Amino acid sequence: MVRIEQVLPIDQHLRRLIQALDEDLLQRYDEENIYTIDLDYPDTLKMTFMVAYVDDTPAGCGAIRSLDADSVELKRFFVDSTYRRQGIAGKMLQALEQRAIEQGCQWIRLETGAEQFEATAFYERNGYYRIPVFADYKDDGISLCYEKKLDLDK
Repeated sequence: MVRIEQVLPIDQHLRRLIQALDEDLLQRYDEENIYTIDLDYPDTLKMTFMVAYVDDTPAGCGAIRSLDADSVELKRFFVDSTYRRQGIAGKMLQALEQRAIEQGCQWIRLETGAEQFEATAFYERNGYYRIPVFADYKDDGISLCYEKKLDLDK
């Protein structure tokens, strides 16, 4: 049974999952190419964070942050390797997209690394398409950016 809950940045399950994500990324990239997040920074309170639970075990996380009036960015999207290929990422993505729609957004964008083949395949299966690299990602040389037009009729 998968349950998706919105949480605050102080949530300990969220923090452990983001730490696991950072550890996973450190196995793939140099530290300077990893875009971490300071969950104690006051602006994180403006973000929407979600944790996916399998039964009562935290299995994945994700967030959205506002880019402008019409768009959000998907951030810190991760499913623990123990729980992959069980549909959890898809359910979490749907929940975050729905929250973006509720916030009145038409677009969702994201950045992922060129070495995360499973992530790029997942996003493309879910209707995302490549766009030019945006924002702080322009100069790192390994970023791939995607976006999706949200279905506001959902």
